[in-house]
Amino acid sequence: MSSLTHTLRALTVAAFSLALVAPATVARAEPSPAELTRRIEKSSAELEHVVEAHNELREKIKKNQAAVGRLRDRIGPLEQQAEQSRADVGQLAATAYKTGNLDAVDALLHGGDSASVLDRLGTLDHLTRQRQATIASYTADQQRLIDEKTRLDVTLSRQAAQSRELTAAKKGIERDLAKLYELRRQAYGRAAERPASRSNSADDAPSVSGKAGVAVRYAYGALGKPYAWGEDGPNGYDCSGLTSAAWRAAGKSLPHNTRMQWGVVAHISRSELRPGDLVFYRSLGHMAIYVGGGQVIHAPTFGRNVEKRSVDLMPPYGYGRVR
Repeated sequence: MSSLTHTLRALTVAAFSLALVAPATVARAEPSPAELTRRIEKSSAELEHVVEAHNELREKIKKNQAAVGRLRDRIGPLEQQAEQSRADVGQLAATAYKTGNLDAVDALLHGGDSASVLDRLGTLDHLTRQRQATIASYTADQQRLIDEKTRLDVTLSRQAAQSRELTAAKKGIERDLAKLYELRRQAYGRAAERPASRSNSADDAPSVSGKAGVAVRYAYGALGKPYAWGEDGPNGYDCSGLTSAAWRAAGKSLPHNTRMQWGVVAHISRSELRPGDLVFYRSLGHMAIYVGGGQVIHAPTFGRNVEKRSVDLMPPYGYGRVR
């Protein structure tokens, strides 16, 4: 099964699970605030997996766009080479038409001493090899151009399909969000937490040297900003968006997806944790950045704000260090 098919299946299953959150049509007692909170937490965890699948698809589209750019850069020179080869073959044809073919018999019948005949045969051999090389070059250039264009067409087709899937995924997430925010409104009187007004939260960051210190300071500066699915700042973040933004500030590029980030970091043990490292949760469905003292900063979920919590806010899946 391809990774894209797996992603789509995950989207479908998660969306189905979220559909179960909708209020039942059968008449029953109104759920208690505790029951609503439980539903919200369950739905948030499921929906976050959908969001991360969406983020992964978006990262793949970025790679496809880069591949398209590289292929187009390569096709331009190939077209020029093919055109030049075509012109060379045309010139050979014109020359042959005007002068006739020079063959070994012509060289021998023109007479002359043996040295002259050998010179003529040498010229004949040289022209024959030159002609064959030009025709072979033309054929090879044409084939390379066809191959590159075929790869470009396949890449563009894949990108178009992924774009359609991305659009469908975004619509599904928006529908599920509306249900989730309504649950939050029922439970807490508000669809989302009020953003915190801590403009100097970065000043509270511990002193950490190097690029890790830059990432930690960035994470502190994001405290109180709202969760925003698919976003990597500066006004809102999802979980992998926050970690990628923090490390981008430190000059390191991380994909905006938990699973992909897990794939590019060095895996470490808990005893090796130091500020700036990444902590992964929920089978790579959630993540945070470690800031020291047994604490992480993360973008929790829908309707919530970026916060600092214990590294054990949920059972960790693993730990990673940005290389």
